[in-house]
Amino acid sequence: MGSEENAPMMDFPRGNDAESQQHFQHAAFTNPTPPSGPADQTNTRTDDPQFDIFEWYPKYQSCQKYFVDHAQQSAAVQAVAAFVNICLPFQRPSNPIGASEQRLSPGGLMGRSNLPPHQSHTAVSLVPYLRRLVVTGLDFPGVLHGFFGDDWASGVGPLHEQERRNYLFAAKSGGWASVKKDYDMLPVETVPFMRPLQNPINAEIEAAEKSWSEWLAMEDWMVGPRAPENLKSGSEQTRPRGGR
Repeated sequence: MGSEENAPMMDFPRGNDAESQQHFQHAAFTNPTPPSGPADQTNTRTDDPQFDIFEWYPKYQSCQKYFVDHAQQSAAVQAVAAFVNICLPFQRPSNPIGASEQRLSPGGLMGRSNLPPHQSHTAVSLVPYLRRLVVTGLDFPGVLHGFFGDDWASGVGPLHEQERRNYLFAAKSGGWASVKKDYDMLPVETVPFMRPLQNPINAEIEAAEKSWSEWLAMEDWMVGPRAPENLKSGSEQTRPRGGR
């Protein structure tokens, strides 16, 4: 059987985002998209004192493996990658990374791959793909599920939340041209278009505001004993023991 038969659905939301519907409503697989997203998970924020990096990492590796071994072979993921102008691992001009066992798929690869051990799925960073989906406004739960598999919420969910915050920070600290320059991947993988952050919630905006205030305080060297009173409690709770 082809890899698409076991892949998650890539489901784009319906509503006023007509452009996304027009281009991607046909890009679906066989299994339903999980109803919950990162916002429904507990302890997924990277700045949460309870966040366990060692518990998170195997889930992230699961997302890497799914992305390399299954998602990048699917026609739907290839279509999205082409639309947002980013190369998939097997499309890289140097050191392409494919699945350990390639299968035939429309527009994909076929045959067996004999890649050296250092070119395994762990050599692929998922952050550039998260950044590209965020900046183009295509970071819907169904798309993340289609790219990264069933463990996406716990595996890339914390990074996804952070990248959404980074996008807000980039917009606040620079103009359109500056933001686009930050998200372009030269020489050819430039951002074809940018959209405002999609479907933000109050808690997400408030967390970004707090982090932004902490950053502004650091720019003025208002850290440690000089930190504003409203920021001291949070920084003391999250500071690692033994930190300077």
